[in-house]
Amino acid sequence: MGAQQVRERFAELYGAEPEGVWAAPGRVNLIGEHTDYNDGFVMPFALPHQATAAVSRRTDGVLRLHSADVGGGIAELSPDALAPQGDDGWTAYPAGVVWALRQAGHEVTGADIHLASTVPAGAGLSSSAALEVVIALALNDLYGLGLARWQLARLCQRAENVYVGAPTGIMDQTASACCQAGHALFLDTRDLSQQQIPFDLAAEGLRLLVVDTRVKHAHSGGEYGKRRAGCEKGAALLGVDALRDIPYAQLDAALARLGDEEETVRLVRHVVTEDQRVERVVELLRAGETRAIGPVLTEGHASLRDDFRISCPELDLVVDTALSAGALGARMTGGGFGGSAIVLAEAADVGTLTKTTEEAFAAAGFTAPRVFEAVPSAGARRLN
Repeated sequence: MGAQQVRERFAELYGAEPEGVWAAPGRVNLIGEHTDYNDGFVMPFALPHQATAAVSRRTDGVLRLHSADVGGGIAELSPDALAPQGDDGWTAYPAGVVWALRQAGHEVTGADIHLASTVPAGAGLSSSAALEVVIALALNDLYGLGLARWQLARLCQRAENVYVGAPTGIMDQTASACCQAGHALFLDTRDLSQQQIPFDLAAEGLRLLVVDTRVKHAHSGGEYGKRRAGCEKGAALLGVDALRDIPYAQLDAALARLGDEEETVRLVRHVVTEDQRVERVVELLRAGETRAIGPVLTEGHASLRDDFRISCPELDLVVDTALSAGALGARMTGGGFGGSAIVLAEAADVGTLTKTTEEAFAAAGFTAPRVFEAVPSAGARRLN
């Protein structure tokens, strides 16, 4: 939905023009899965799919929320009464941002908000982070809070962790807030240092496909939290602050120290090798060897499937089918337990890969997937 449509719908709902319209994108994570809450490395890029918000300030202590994507009318809340995990609906995400800003000492006295999003929900493409970031950016601008993009990302993460109750890392919000068009974001989640790595696939005759399996996943579900707790256990057993602190060269020795803690061994092995895969992809892209990242992506899927154990039959089918049909590399992306996979391919092979994947899903009796091209796009911004 375009900015003008969102603006017009706001005026219909609230009887006045909004003070502005903002947008924040979803993201695809190229490599670096479940490393962000281990202080490790990630490499997302923004999608053209985005959450758009028309917003105006209020000074009377009222927060009014409306979504074009969810049934129902305007939800009216009191900023003073917002409390963590008191809402299990969509309004928890924008309300959580207001709560986090106020908890951080910023005087946000209320707002009228109308939202519309083209980021597929439950597809592992950070639809929730897009909602959070677009609200944070709008309120930052309107209330003159002067917060940097990385600070907005931190507050949005706090909203999701504490207010919503989903134990996510910092990657999704930072990607939505900070990515640049035509680049992937090499992010160190420990110190939040960022490097924009050129990632112009079209110029090299390549495409990156997203295959949404239509299997919904939710970060607030128990399995995601179990993996995070297992990683924290591994770090504690190894005497480090986070698994980021285990050098790849010392991985075998570290795993040996864990003894018969089989589950912990698997989780630690994935995180340490995944951090190394991110560094390898950065090196290859800087060297202009974009096609060579394909096998690294595929290695990442095997690790997520076998060590972290967060894949599912639909995701594995995408990867296996794509590789058999000539893809350069493929892996699941996002939190797992459903969601999407990415496929790196020659531009000339896109039609064949798409058709082959759709046929494989039909033969397996799965719901037809949604396949689209992922184009590295701009991060959050004011539209008008």
